[in-house]
Amino acid sequence: MLRQKWGSIVCPSCGNLVGVNDQQCLTCGRWNPGLWGFAPLLNRLGRDLGFTRFVMGGCISLYALMLIADPNAINTGRALNFLSPSMRVLFLFGESGAIPVFAAGRWWTVITAGWLHAGLLHIFFNMMWIRQLAPPTSEMYGPSRMVIIYTIAGITGFTASTMAGAFLPVLGGAGFTVGASAPIFGLLAALVYYGRRTGSSMVGDQAKSWAVTLFVFGFIMPGIDNWAHLGGFAGGYITSRFLDPLRPERLDHLIVALVCLAVTGIALVFSIVHGLGFLRG
Repeated sequence: MLRQKWGSIVCPSCGNLVGVNDQQCLTCGRWNPGLWGFAPLLNRLGRDLGFTRFVMGGCISLYALMLIADPNAINTGRALNFLSPSMRVLFLFGESGAIPVFAAGRWWTVITAGWLHAGLLHIFFNMMWIRQLAPPTSEMYGPSRMVIIYTIAGITGFTASTMAGAFLPVLGGAGFTVGASAPIFGLLAALVYYGRRTGSSMVGDQAKSWAVTLFVFGFIMPGIDNWAHLGGFAGGYITSRFLDPLRPERLDHLIVALVCLAVTGIALVFSIVHGLGFLRG
């Protein structure tokens, strides 16, 4: 049975029994603990419906594929660039920035760039932060709204970096840029807004301290795309305001989240197909 229409289920957050059609768990306060009757099926994926593992697995798989695609051109130099895919492969898979978007017309790369990484340390630290931030964001907003925040923050982050690189080069921006840090800052912004909206100083203050630390780190370390971080944070915060965490998660949120994942997958495939033709031409 894919969907349970009546009876009790185990709340995905606290593990207590709730009615499958209850709007809110009386024990932990989670909205829509029955997940429209799909909770028994989806709980197998975890509290965040498997999204954290999906993102981490997707990023790691794409990173491995990029290394395999051109093994002779892998960068084994400095620590930050250790095991970095070649620029040709990064372009092929969908890196963003002023040059891919404006010179090559690859505007969809603002979607794909958040799934690509330019080195071993780059992907290691980003996966660590996703593992840290995605589960609590899912708990507070619901997994579907977390997916929406993550996707939009990535788009706004790389759009900001691309526009700055094209029109405000003196203030930074990027000719080429990749990495999950833009959507990661979107998740941080969602937690900051949650603390402000609910009055939870513990959540808000912790998220603010993480955000300040990462922003300072970005301005100290060379080669960090601070425009992507700023754009991702702004996109995540604004999206979180629209997806009010004090309101229950709805079925249309799940539909939009699935559309976000589908569009991302299509953009990645199209990037490779278009990139092969572009590079050969």
